[in-house]
Amino acid sequence: MKPPLLLHSHLSFCHTAKHLAPIPTMVSETSQSKNVCVIGAGPSGLVAARELRKEGHKVVVVEQNHDVGGQWLYEPSVQGEDPLGRNAFLKVHSSVYESLRLTSPREIMGFTDFPFLVKKGRDMRRFPSHKELLMYLKDFCEFFGLREMIRFNTRVEYVGMLDYGVCSNDLKWVVRSKEKKSEKVVEEVFDAVVVATGHYSQPRLPSIKGMDTWKRKQMHSHIYRTPEPFRNEVVVVVGNSLSGQDISIELVEVAKEVHMSSRSLNISEGLSKVISKHTTFHLHPQIDTLHEDGRVTFMDGSCILADSILYCTGYSYAFPFLDTKGMVVVDDDRVGPLYEHTFPPSLAPSLSFIGIPRKILGFPFFESQAIWIAQLLSGKKVLPSWEEMMKSIKEFYQSREAAGIPKHCTHEIANFEYCDEYGDNVGFPRIEEWRKQLCISAIINAHVNLETYRDSWDDDELLQEALQSPHFTQLGLEDSHM
Repeated sequence: MKPPLLLHSHLSFCHTAKHLAPIPTMVSETSQSKNVCVIGAGPSGLVAARELRKEGHKVVVVEQNHDVGGQWLYEPSVQGEDPLGRNAFLKVHSSVYESLRLTSPREIMGFTDFPFLVKKGRDMRRFPSHKELLMYLKDFCEFFGLREMIRFNTRVEYVGMLDYGVCSNDLKWVVRSKEKKSEKVVEEVFDAVVVATGHYSQPRLPSIKGMDTWKRKQMHSHIYRTPEPFRNEVVVVVGNSLSGQDISIELVEVAKEVHMSSRSLNISEGLSKVISKHTTFHLHPQIDTLHEDGRVTFMDGSCILADSILYCTGYSYAFPFLDTKGMVVVDDDRVGPLYEHTFPPSLAPSLSFIGIPRKILGFPFFESQAIWIAQLLSGKKVLPSWEEMMKSIKEFYQSREAAGIPKHCTHEIANFEYCDEYGDNVGFPRIEEWRKQLCISAIINAHVNLETYRDSWDDDELLQEALQSPHFTQLGLEDSHM
C-alpha cells in the first residue's frame, strides 16, 4: 500500500542452537528438484511459485482466501473480526479500504518481465485503485499459468520441523492445513517452506493509559473500509502515516470533527494544506490518557470528548502457524535472525521468508528473493557459512543501532543500492534509473500536494522514458498504453 522497502534474534540463540549450524554444501553437479510449499498467493507468493517452478521444483501454494492477490484481494465484510485485531489468527487478511489508490505510480510497480500496463476498459490512471492492482496480479497468474499450483480456501495451521535436531541440509517440514469449507485437515511433508504471508495484516497498536477501559468505539485501520460509519462523529485518528492521512481526508467530509494525534507535530506541507482547508480537522500531539467517560487527553494538556478512535499505527509481523523451536522470533517487529531479511541461518535454505522488507520497490525485490531461494534449493547457489551469516546479521543490527534506527524499523530499507546489491547474488537486473526517479518524484509530490499528487504531476519526461524502455516494450504490448 505504501511504496514498497533486517531482523531480530536473541543472538544468544546461537549458543543453544549452534549444533544445528549447517554443514557447508557442495553445489550439486545436477540440479536438485525439491517439493516446496509456498504459504500465501499474494504478490510475493505468486512470484515465488513461478521462480521455483522455473528452477524445476514441485510447488504447492496454500492460500487461505478464494482467489489470488493477498493484501490486494479486497474484503468488504469485516464483521466478526476483533476491531483491534488481537486474535492470533485473523479472520480478515486484507487491510485495503474501499477508496484506496496506489501511492506509487503504476510504471514502477510491475515485475521485471511483466509490466503493469494500462488496459482499455479498466482503471487507466497512473495511480489506480487497489482493484486494478488485483487485476494485474490475476493477469500475471494467468499469463504464467500459476493457478494450477494453488490450493484456495485453505489455511495453514502449523509448520514445523519433521526431525528436530538434524543438520539443516536434511531438514524437512511438516505442514498442516485445513480446507475452510469441509474443515478437512491435511498433513504433508515438504523439503522446503517459503513463507509469503505479507506484512500488512497484523495490527500494531500503541500502549495508551486507559485504552483497555475506554468504553466507546476503538478500531485499527486494518478493518476500516468506508467513512460512513463515522458520520457526524468526533473521531480521533492516531498516526499520520500515508494511510492515516488518506483516511483522515475522507473522514473529514462526513465526521463532525477529525482530530489527528501524531508523534511529531512537524508535518508535511501537503498535510498542512489539508488541515488549513478544514475548520473541523485538528492536529494534536500524542494521547496521554483515555478516560472512561469518552474524554481524550493529549500530551499538551488539551482535551476533547470523542466518539471513536481509529488507530492508523501500522502493522506487525506475525507467523502464528510457524514453530521453529525459537530459532526465528519476532521481537518488536524485528524478525530474526534472518540473513538478508530472507534466510534464518540455522534453517535455510529449507525455510525462507519472502516479502518481509518494507520501503522498497516491492515487486522486483520479491522477484529477486524468489530467484535466490529457488537457486539455493536446486543447488545452483550456496549460502555463506552459518558463522558468516550470523556475523553479517550482527553487524547489520549494530549499524542500524549506531544510526539511531529503532528496532521496529529493522526491515525498512529505503535504499535502492541495497536492493541492487541483493539482486547481484543471482545476477538480477539492477533498478533502472527511470524507476528510481519516478519513485522519488512521487514521494516528493505527495509530500507537497497530498490531495492531488495522484492526478497531477510534473514528471512527464521521465514517464515517456519509462514507457519507451525495454521494460515496457518487451512483450510487444506497448500499444496498450495511452
